[in-house]
Amino acid sequence: MADLSKIRLFRMVHVENVPHILANGLTLAHSEKANDNYVPIGNMNIIGKRSLRNAPNGKTLNEFIPFYFWYKMPMLLVIQTGYDGVPVQNPENIVYCITNVERIIQSQIPFFFTNGHALIQISEFFGSDSAYLMEEILDFEAIKRLKWVDESDLDLKRRKEAEFLVEGDIPSNVISGWVVYNEKTKGRLIEFGIPEELIVIRENFYF
Repeated sequence: MADLSKIRLFRMVHVENVPHILANGLTLAHSEKANDNYVPIGNMNIIGKRSLRNAPNGKTLNEFIPFYFWYKMPMLLVIQTGYDGVPVQNPENIVYCITNVERIIQSQIPFFFTNGHALIQISEFFGSDSAYLMEEILDFEAIKRLKWVDESDLDLKRRKEAEFLVEGDIPSNVISGWVVYNEKTKGRLIEFGIPEELIVIRENFYF
């Protein structure tokens, strides 16, 4: 049986969004607590498509807050390089919000997880009843691969981008830690009121 406290979840946000997260939690775009000054970092074309894909409960993907199961994901490379028209972001502007599956379960917020990128039709959805089978369902070897182009495995990138989808807003106390690129960003988070012991610098989490 999987130790769900050790299955970490990673969500990337712009550092300017952190004060709102501390005050209101991670919020959806249509939430009553939505951040009116939200700074996006993702691919807006992909974000738009998420409104067209349903989870098993009939809700669309944009009604969930997605997390990855690892760091240094393909989307981060897009964000840092500006691929496909995405505005380029300096890594010091990108912050990881960290939690784990056990904390989500304890918060009693509904969730699904997928065995690949949630927008790709062949990716399957699993509910909370399958959480303890997560290590068997997900390809963690693929998820943790730092390179995702493999001519002998054309499905590698899809499996690497498995998602953990939390329905609705997430209280800030569910976040267990923060990862930043350098001392400058760490200093900003401390100024925002985050205890220093909850912040770690991991340059290797970035490209």
